[in-house]
Amino acid sequence: MTGEKKFRVLIAERNPLVVAALGDMIHRDSRFDMVGSVQAGEAFLEAVSQGEPGFDLAVLGWKLADMDGSGVLAELQRRNLHARVVIFSNDHDIAILKQCVRLGVQGFCYQFDDPAILFDTLIAVAHGRICIPYVDVSRINDTPLSRLTPRERELLAVLADGWTNLQIATRTGISENTVKYHLKNLYDKLDVRNRAMAVALFASERSRGPHMGPQ
Repeated sequence: MTGEKKFRVLIAERNPLVVAALGDMIHRDSRFDMVGSVQAGEAFLEAVSQGEPGFDLAVLGWKLADMDGSGVLAELQRRNLHARVVIFSNDHDIAILKQCVRLGVQGFCYQFDDPAILFDTLIAVAHGRICIPYVDVSRINDTPLSRLTPRERELLAVLADGWTNLQIATRTGISENTVKYHLKNLYDKLDVRNRAMAVALFASERSRGPHMGPQ
């Protein structure tokens, strides 16, 4: 590796033990130099915004001191900042991976993967490629609500407006038992147990964007 460019790595991670472990691994790999670490997303964004950043790529933990990885990625887009980022997640939730892909992340790996996977990912991203675990890209924008029929979305919307089963039955001309049957199917599709959970999910999905409305 003598004479070859070393890639400068910035670590953004709130857990000092993870930072120390990553720093040790990077120090042992002659392809990289660790140039520093930050614990907060805002500090990372400030580092990116400083004209010519002092790093080539960043390892970004999913949970930082002030925001999560999605918040950092969204802020990079909002502020029109550019950085090569590898998410280093300790959570195997596929929804996190899908969210990162939607937000344009270049690399993604898990903390419990073999370290070689992290370094392969870093090298790929350093060379301008995208390196993420397999995910069915045709389903990236899938959410629980996207599986509902238009009628089921209408039913969920009136639940969110506080309608009772009796009000729904009266205003739609069906029996309360039929309303209960439809609600049970709705809860099963959303993988929730009750009305409150369904309404909370509806509110959460609506807050992410306008694509949740009836098709």
